Amino acid sequence: MVIPIIGLSILLVLTSTSPFSLKGGCIIVDSTRRGKRFPDSMSKTIPIWTCVLNRSIFNFLNKLSNADASLVKQDSNTGCNSHDWDCSLHLPLWVSETEKAAIEDRLEGWTKDLETSGADIVILASCLKKPLRPLWISQKTVIWINEVPDYDSWDFTPIILVSASSTSGVTQHRTTSEFSWNYIPGAGDDEESWARGLSPNLFWNHAYDLISTGPDVCNQKVADIVEKDRVYRARRGQDAPQITVKPSISERSPCLDPDLSNITISPSDEECGIFWLGSTNLALGSSQIAAERSSNIDCVLNCDQWPISVHHQEAEAYLHLPIVSSKMDRFSLFNNLPSAVNFAKSNLTKGRTLLICCHDGEDISVCVCLAILISLFNDEGSFDDGKSFSETGITKCEMRRRLVYVCKFAIKARPSSGNLKQVFSFLNSEVAEV
Repeated sequence: MVIPIIGLSILLVLTSTSPFSLKGGCIIVDSTRRGKRFPDSMSKTIPIWTCVLNRSIFNFLNKLSNADASLVKQDSNTGCNSHDWDCSLHLPLWVSETEKAAIEDRLEGWTKDLETSGADIVILASCLKKPLRPLWISQKTVIWINEVPDYDSWDFTPIILVSASSTSGVTQHRTTSEFSWNYIPGAGDDEESWARGLSPNLFWNHAYDLISTGPDVCNQKVADIVEKDRVYRARRGQDAPQITVKPSISERSPCLDPDLSNITISPSDEECGIFWLGSTNLALGSSQIAAERSSNIDCVLNCDQWPISVHHQEAEAYLHLPIVSSKMDRFSLFNNLPSAVNFAKSNLTKGRTLLICCHDGEDISVCVCLAILISLFNDEGSFDDGKSFSETGITKCEMRRRLVYVCKFAIKARPSSGNLKQVFSFLNSEVAEV
């Protein structure tokens, strides 16, 4: 299992879904530049969070054993005894002792922040049988397969950190294809610029075929897979727009019409469904799902760039706010949040259900929903028309806690840091006006 590096979402994945516990660990792949062996995310960030999670689980097990010692012995799903739980900080050797000491001084504070954020430590503790521990693997790592101990003999759950970076600092090139070891910062978050229409599901269904083809014919193989899937979905009446990929510099003809080189990427075809946030009457989903399944929902707030056809007769039951990513416009979400909150307020006051959707239902819609939840709901998740917000205001800790609450229900949420910053700025501006 490979989990992409997506900032705060790492913690949300670990505490909300704990997928690694089902298979006995996980592999996280990242890369860096400037000839470094490992990125800071692997050298410090992930080791810090594994330690913080271990400490939170240890505290939970201690409270559980103090409340009733028999529960720990009777419940085989609770994990191991707290006395055997490793809470120490494991860092790679190249992190200095001074830096390690500075990190250790802050671990207790981070642990308390996690425990007060609303993260479900109970579920994580019930899934993990052994404490988390990071292991580091680079291109220069030598592993003797016959000397690797059996997993059952390990006293920890491995978080294997694999760095794809070259340690020599020399950039490798292959001029005969688009394949290279060039490091492009943030490329993992911009899959629409290089994935050529290949969705995660399609990749994993054809992973071995793609890897075995090699770099020279990989692009053609991807094109064949994507086109076959498009035809398959079109024959079944599903959304299957044609995909046109922008040619690379090496592929372009000197006489190519510039108008023909525009990128047209199809909407995500992932089955993300509709995720209701407890009893708040708020729901999240993709714009495609909203167009297909909004008939039983009172009103729709569409944050996609493109309008959708909905089944609502009343004009006030549908609002389209074309919000773009923070990478395209740093203030797009901020400028549209007042309209979004007012629309939600007018409909929630009448007891209506509200579906908030965007292109993939993972980023912009999550941030809009977060702003609505903080602005119009109290700590218990009850609609109070903004009374609680006007009295208490907003802090980063409170916003983080509400975000964890949203991610407990919207399991595919991946809010970007740029959009979260806009939400925080909007909420602060609202407090200032009050």
